[in-house]
Amino acid sequence: MKVSILGTGAYGIAIASALAKNNHEVYMWSESNEKIKEWQKTGSLKSVMENYEFPKNIKVSGNMQEVLKDTEIIFMTCASRFIWEVSNNIKDYYHKKTPICIASKGIEDNTCQLLSNVVKETLKTKNIAVISGPTFAIDMVNNEPVALAIASNNSKTQNTIANALSNDTLKLRKSKDMIGVQICGSVKNIIAIASGILGGLGYSESTQAFLINESLHDIKDLIFFLGGKPKTILSFAGVGDLLMTSMSKKSRNYSFGYVIGSTGDIAKIKDFREQNTVEGYFTTKIVLRLLDKRKIEIPLITLINDIIDGKKDPHDLADFLINKK
Repeated sequence: MKVSILGTGAYGIAIASALAKNNHEVYMWSESNEKIKEWQKTGSLKSVMENYEFPKNIKVSGNMQEVLKDTEIIFMTCASRFIWEVSNNIKDYYHKKTPICIASKGIEDNTCQLLSNVVKETLKTKNIAVISGPTFAIDMVNNEPVALAIASNNSKTQNTIANALSNDTLKLRKSKDMIGVQICGSVKNIIAIASGILGGLGYSESTQAFLINESLHDIKDLIFFLGGKPKTILSFAGVGDLLMTSMSKKSRNYSFGYVIGSTGDIAKIKDFREQNTVEGYFTTKIVLRLLDKRKIEIPLITLINDIIDGKKDPHDLADFLINKK
């Protein structure tokens, strides 16, 4: 089976490795001339994932038509803020019956829509699934036992993608709650920043766990307000991913928060954000706009945003947790 991946970041490579392990022909698209040149010269992308040796059934190209021709599944792994642009770019090469799996986590910037809605409206297709869960890219590449939630309203699409991706070290658990899975995957990045802030300030893991537990209630409420199923918070996309992302320095969102808490240095904070893709930073801004549109108040997210922007002291986060009713 030919499978296409749009994006050559670490998570895209991780998805490619799982597919290649199942003997699929994997074509990855990149818009980066530097990455294409590196691939052509070395047959690898050490600039993204230093120790991963690409097997022969993975290819990298900057030619969208070549990547999508006769493909049977498309995975979107680019940063969430580029989903609308990439969806528009593939219009001329996309067949409406081809399953699309969104592995990106976030909410679309301009419209505050879930990524599945952006793809659905742009490509006029219902053959969409989303995946999310407690999986760092490096762990998937190293064949550690990991798990993902896969959600779709189309059982055929869901089954096709699950069968192509799952293997002896990657488990996929099915769900119909596309809203809940996407909200969990997005908001956990915001909470991970907050957990990193606490870690950087020197607070204990007990305090970080306090934060995570409190955030579960807020995420559950947000899922409900947006039409999803609150019980999805208990899925791989919910508690599993939240715990992993919020307690590990492997997480760029956690690490970004750690820089805020440990240094308080505006220049260092800005430099980290410019040198790394911190999805939680962008998601915080978008979620706040979404909450404002829906007239929903979640004080924890507002406080995290104010700390990121330097409007509130990072220590206010611990005070908030103690005084929250």
